Amino acid sequence: MSLSFVTQSSATLLSERECQGLPVLVTGAGGRIGSRFAEWYGAKYQMRLLVHHPDKHPEVARYGEVVSGELTDLETLKSHCAGIDTVLHLAGDPDPGAAWEDLLPANIVGTYHMMVAAKSAGCRRFIYASSIHAVSGYPKNVQVKTADPVNPGDLYGVTKCFGEALGRYMAEQEGLSTIALRIGAFAEPESAEGSLSNMDGFISQRDLCSLIDRCIRVRGLQFAILHGLSDNFFNRLDITDARELVGYHPESDFTEINSKLRALDFDHAVRAHNQADGQKSGIREDI
Repeated sequence: MSLSFVTQSSATLLSERECQGLPVLVTGAGGRIGSRFAEWYGAKYQMRLLVHHPDKHPEVARYGEVVSGELTDLETLKSHCAGIDTVLHLAGDPDPGAAWEDLLPANIVGTYHMMVAAKSAGCRRFIYASSIHAVSGYPKNVQVKTADPVNPGDLYGVTKCFGEALGRYMAEQEGLSTIALRIGAFAEPESAEGSLSNMDGFISQRDLCSLIDRCIRVRGLQFAILHGLSDNFFNRLDITDARELVGYHPESDFTEINSKLRALDFDHAVRAHNQADGQKSGIREDI
């Protein structure tokens, strides 16, 4: 099975001092993820925040330079990428139920334009917001690894598979280092008190923003698909690569945030079926 990542050298992280003021372009900066990342890391990075309608998102101006443009306008996107180290591409149609004609301009053409603009401007890193929907076609009792074949559960997921494939091409053939983040259910911790439907795909705001920060700072990684979920007791997507390649340290766990699940104390109630449960090992008599 082929690896889901390509390294140039040992992956290392820039220090906090080294990455201070690094120029970062955030597309979709007025959205839920973009606005939160800008708020939490606006003082750290020199941010250029791309929004569709600046007048609808006046609050993001507190965190960086606000610019506007269409994902279908390649020349404008090239100008916005000028002088940028890392592009965080969050813009696009986020509707899993969207029809093809709605997904095509932003999620296919727009993703292509954004990567080409970053390459043309000489950007070092491109972070692509993929989705759990790129592999949501697998049965829900299967934990998906990053190296497993894509298996989209809807047309929205199909567009994310396209972005991942284009990102690998741009990384390996065109030299634009690209990290594709398969983002799960991004939400505030309070949302965990509602439906349990996201218990195996939850990622907190803190965890995702921290993961993005590490994807900006990592050096030596030419391409990677990383899974963006919190440290949930049950995780639909395996987050091992994110831990090992960029030092991701998620703090949230849906089963500890949700009051009903917290009362079940999964950490002690679910057996490990090994010595951690107090199980004896026959080798002890021979040591």
